Amino acid sequence: MFALYVTLTCLTALGAFGGVWMNFTQHPVTVAAAEQVRVPLSWTRPIGVVFLAGALGLVAGFALPAVGIAAAGGLVLHFGCAMIAHIRVRDFDLINPGIALTLVTVNFAVTLAYYLG
Repeated sequence: MFALYVTLTCLTALGAFGGVWMNFTQHPVTVAAAEQVRVPLSWTRPIGVVFLAGALGLVAGFALPAVGIAAAGGLVLHFGCAMIAHIRVRDFDLINPGIALTLVTVNFAVTLAYYLG
């Protein structure tokens, strides 16, 4: 169980750090996604901060379990809201946010199982 927890947490944190970079640099993929769901481009940096908090929280969770659990739960909420944002504008190409939501949800479940047993 420990190996699964560490692997999933590292993979999820790496993905979140990628989201930080994409949002802070206003990568074309991020800009296109923001335009697709009608989110102002001025929101990309605050969303990047959410990713940064999630990624750092996941890493901190190795030493402080409550922080890791909160970070994993926060990322689940973020990507759940991202799915709603896509559906709201009738964008049903949900592969990318769906994969991300699946990864963070599985990470959250494994984190809970590992710490709360």
